[in-house]
Amino acid sequence: MDRIDALRAQLTAAADPARAPAMRAYMRGQFDFLGVAAPARRKAAGPWIQSQDAAGADGWLELANALWRQPEREFKYVSVDLQARHAAELPAAALPRLLVTAKSWWDTVDGLAAWVIGGLVRGRRELQTEMDTLAGDGGFWLRRVAILHQLYWKRETDAGRLFRYCSANAADPEFFIRKAIGWALREYAYTDAEAVRGFVASAALSPLSRREALKRIQ
Repeated sequence: MDRIDALRAQLTAAADPARAPAMRAYMRGQFDFLGVAAPARRKAAGPWIQSQDAAGADGWLELANALWRQPEREFKYVSVDLQARHAAELPAAALPRLLVTAKSWWDTVDGLAAWVIGGLVRGRRELQTEMDTLAGDGGFWLRRVAILHQLYWKRETDAGRLFRYCSANAADPEFFIRKAIGWALREYAYTDAEAVRGFVASAALSPLSRREALKRIQ
């Protein structure tokens, strides 16, 4: 039994197939599911993820891609968790290989942005210039990654860069961009509420972005 088959057996054992239709419906019918709830998935996949620690960067990335090719969505969540565990150890050259644009939706994009790409860039700040490029990309999922990659950096956040990305994308009508702007600002407000208030007061944000940004500090 290869590694992916072993993981499939563990996830299948943890699945409740009766949940799968509702999970698919929640994702607008775009993806298939085994029916594994998040806590059960983490419990089932955790030992498997830990068992891959010796694989090294190339091995982790190869596994991440193999998981992404599986038809059920739970395998992509395990791929994100695997990459997040080793984000600080991935080489800078791995950034273009990360899986943002394949079968994209917020559930995978946000995990990659905050925990994988954010972890990689946090350890290699020179890669923020690549985030600058993504912030102006034509693909809105890539722009969402740029906006969210500092989501949990707290005092390490480059606030000027965050505000610049938000301003550059503020007029975009795409819901997922407007929501990302609000979310990123709201999270940074836990660190510097006054800076966020000042930015929101001066920026031409959408009502959605403004409301989300100020939700915890009004």
